[in-house]
Amino acid sequence: MLFTGAKKRPTHLGPYPLERLARDPGMRAREEARGPAKTPSYSASEVTNSLGAAARKYTDLYMAFRDGEIAAQRAPVPDDLTRRAADIKGFVYFLDAAHVGITKMSDGAWIGDTACPTHDHAIAVLVEHGRSPETNNPARAWCKEAGSLPGNLRAAEIGAGLASYIRLLGWSARAHVVSATEVDLERLAVLAGVAIRDETTGQIASPFLDNDFSITVVTTDYTLATDTPLKASARDARGLSYWLGAGGAVSGLEWRRRAKRPSHMSRYPMEWVKRVEKPTTLILEDEVPRVPKRAAFFERARFGDLGAKAEREITRFAYKAPTSRCVRELINALVPYQDGPVAEVDTSTLQDPEANARALKSLSYALGADLTGICEIPDYAWYSHQSDGTPIPKKHKYAVVMLIDQGYDTMEGASGDDWISGLQSMRGYLRGAEIAGVMAEHLRDLGFPARPQTNRDSDLLHIPLILQAGLGELSRIGELVLNPFVGPRFKSVVLTTDMPLAVDKPIDFGLQTFCENCFKCARECPCDAIPLGSKVMFNGYEMWKPDVERCARYRVTNMKGSACGRCMKTCPLNKVVTLDGPLYAQIGTWLGIKAMWLKPILVPFATWLDDRLGNGRLNTIKKWWLDLEVVDEITVEPQVGTNRRDLDPGANIDPARQKMAYYPAPAMPPPDTFKTPYPVDRKAALAEAGRMETPLEALARKATEIPS
Repeated sequence: MLFTGAKKRPTHLGPYPLERLARDPGMRAREEARGPAKTPSYSASEVTNSLGAAARKYTDLYMAFRDGEIAAQRAPVPDDLTRRAADIKGFVYFLDAAHVGITKMSDGAWIGDTACPTHDHAIAVLVEHGRSPETNNPARAWCKEAGSLPGNLRAAEIGAGLASYIRLLGWSARAHVVSATEVDLERLAVLAGVAIRDETTGQIASPFLDNDFSITVVTTDYTLATDTPLKASARDARGLSYWLGAGGAVSGLEWRRRAKRPSHMSRYPMEWVKRVEKPTTLILEDEVPRVPKRAAFFERARFGDLGAKAEREITRFAYKAPTSRCVRELINALVPYQDGPVAEVDTSTLQDPEANARALKSLSYALGADLTGICEIPDYAWYSHQSDGTPIPKKHKYAVVMLIDQGYDTMEGASGDDWISGLQSMRGYLRGAEIAGVMAEHLRDLGFPARPQTNRDSDLLHIPLILQAGLGELSRIGELVLNPFVGPRFKSVVLTTDMPLAVDKPIDFGLQTFCENCFKCARECPCDAIPLGSKVMFNGYEMWKPDVERCARYRVTNMKGSACGRCMKTCPLNKVVTLDGPLYAQIGTWLGIKAMWLKPILVPFATWLDDRLGNGRLNTIKKWWLDLEVVDEITVEPQVGTNRRDLDPGANIDPARQKMAYYPAPAMPPPDTFKTPYPVDRKAALAEAGRMETPLEALARKATEIPS
């Protein structure tokens, strides 16, 4: 609700107050009396530009998984059909759908003789289209000509993922979108209570989205609690309660605020934040080494450097819950298309860096990014070698850096290291790969080299680029950037290109002072990998350097959950800062950004106040998912149990008790060690602690060096 937040609103109710609308059981009979099912009016000829073609290509990649193999054994799901439905709806809303409803299948909804008699339920999902760029923005023509195809892509992502999830539970399921369907999508949207039909025109609309949406339907034999169709009067749903966010829904005032912002600006007011010439972290650029991908600790686990257990678990740790396992194939399907030919066309009309930057930001937001910044790529951001030892060339000049929010509501209901952690990451990685992939295809067709740098296949490190693109500052969590509005609660994707672009400056919102006085992430870390002490210089960076071996081992071998994001869960900056967020969060963020002179006074109390407010605690109202684990392609009860951590304000935060291991560049595996393990030497890494240089010592040393 406006100014108070939505902590008491169950996630499965979604962002719009559908549950408050009047229902009409008689609508079902009227819909079934409409005659034969309507085949969607769609053809490949509707693809009119390169953006539309890219969106359609990625839609088809997803639709290859609309149907598939069903698990050999059914999962131990609840008998309570309402609880089952909450799980399904929560999953869909976590993937950023606008509306979802469930109905019993209607025989008349099958097109022609394509009926699948075993599918007696349908889940109808509406996905809101992105904002349309302004008339003076080059992206306006791109988006207008692409029409509903980008929206259809988002619908296909959700439909394919949901159908795969249900099949992993052991039931049959098939996804349908406008370009690949055996059902009347509009009829099922009406029957599921997410749309209303105008009896005069026969057209359907949403009470809150009008006609600005795409539809996906998943048909299944998985029995669920169903919804009743909406009453015709529900089309007038935007009354006072809507505008004020009754029931904890996003308020109409917040939706209007977002719609009125320029399309190249995110919904978060990054324009409040101070811009600076250099990141607030000291970076000695001439001392930052280019490292091989083989040096990353997840790669080291894959190659056996961390032992047999980590080597075994690395292949499943993020995908061992059915919610995350179901998107694995979708992520894998996009990788082969990260590279592609560049069209030989005239690019003379796209040489204005300011206009191009504005257009790419607008396009990123229209496709579903949450925050976007642009920077030139420093040489040290490129990896030196692929995991197989192949050298990596420095290809492009610019990076379009995009952040995907991992979802505040779901983070509220989690411990941070339970069975939803894997999906929180994978959903961000999938969405990022999808957005950057479509943008890269579009730019290559416009004549510019471009490549998405994704979680599955990136030629460069993202953290330096997030800093340089002005999307955050380096935090106590260590190798993690915090944004002033979503904190650490995001995953990144990067689009590299040679298209001329205006770049953003780094930002300063006082995070170094904040993290110097706040120890909450370190206090709550389940493996004690976050430092309680001061910053050091590590590989040319000033940072609170985490014990990455401990962190990687815990995330990979966490047996009571899938991966880990507890530092994100408990960080005081993990909050909602919009018109609808809690008033204290809005005031605190505004003061933190606009009144930085107050930080020395207020920040020492940050952890205490955050604990008193209960931030970081488990909010069971927000938990929508079922705690389940996939073992040998069968979904079962978790073999060991489920983490249910809560805050520990009394934990020891004395840095003297910690023994941190450091693995600087010389201790990393050489790029040619891709055939055999390169075991970690933890004893040597612990000894490195005594040799770590402080930032002041590094500056003093640099001041005495004679320029070459």
